[in-house]
Amino acid sequence: MLTKQRKQLILSRLKQEGQIVAATLSTELGLSEDTIRRDLRALAAEGHLQRVHGGALPASAALGDFAARTQVEPAGKQAIARAAAALVRPGQVVFLDGGTSCEQLALQLPVSLAATVVTHSPTIALALVPHPRIEVVLIGGRLFKHSVVAVGAAALESIRRIHADTYFMGVTGVHPQTGLTTGDLEEAHIKRALMTQSAETWVLASSEKLNAASNCVIAPCTEATGLIVERSVPKRATSAFEKLGLSVLRA
Repeated sequence: MLTKQRKQLILSRLKQEGQIVAATLSTELGLSEDTIRRDLRALAAEGHLQRVHGGALPASAALGDFAARTQVEPAGKQAIARAAAALVRPGQVVFLDGGTSCEQLALQLPVSLAATVVTHSPTIALALVPHPRIEVVLIGGRLFKHSVVAVGAAALESIRRIHADTYFMGVTGVHPQTGLTTGDLEEAHIKRALMTQSAETWVLASSEKLNAASNCVIAPCTEATGLIVERSVPKRATSAFEKLGLSVLRA
């Protein structure tokens, strides 16, 4: 079997089964594991998959720049944002992540809502300017331009001084085994700190993020309260998360 044919087979199998186990595939094809791993490395370098121990998972489609990500699943993100906004109660302190899903959430909050929103995203802060009764606390630090959020030691120190009722987390990948993932290590540290300081964590998981993975792990899925997904997502795509004890809210 030629290299091109093997790669096409790997991508087809990944789409069908949601994962590749290198040892299993090498036995099935009568090839060495080194050959399969070499193909996986090449496909990962091309952005087609995310390598993990023993094989590979689908690569997240949510790793483009901020402008590009606004075009990914816009209707789904709006539906998820409306469901998330309905969870916010008057008087609460809410951590609101950066990213396009959380920007939609900010836009969906009622103008009459009286609450405190803490965010490390200037984009989110600006979206909340028209909300006269929402107090906005903007966390500062080094600007990570890819996601338009503050990261670094200064941001972590500020976050650790605040306790929130709810954290709405944006991710690039959610997988029952790999966990909650994103594409940048510093951003992963910030998200983990926000999670630690919150009584509840709801993950905004549009369909392209489900059962996909990125290279930086934020936390195991079991540390989140639940996922907010589109109503159209099939039950089989969320059943593994429910078995882990997560609530799944369909928008």
